[in-house]
Amino acid sequence: MAITATVRRRVTEDRVSVSIPSYGFPHSIIDHTKVKRGQQIELRGEITRIDEEGGRVTIAMGPLVTVDIDRVRLVEKHRPPKRRKPLRDMVD
Repeated sequence: MAITATVRRRVTEDRVSVSIPSYGFPHSIIDHTKVKRGQQIELRGEITRIDEEGGRVTIAMGPLVTVDIDRVRLVEKHRPPKRRKPLRDMVD
């Protein structure tokens, strides 16, 4: 799953503070690139819990982050292509 967050400010040289929609708590991530304030950034994680009654979903991104279901989107995992030939020759 992916969430689009907005960069708030740079906390340290390798860490930035981000604003996650409908989360309500401060969150910072490690970032070695040079993102700027106001830039959108995609955060990815695995779903750990879905609350259908409340319309919320919990995602593991280091700490657990609970946001509204309409704020997340499904992204496809990278799957390497399947091999057609074995890595080594078969010995009879």
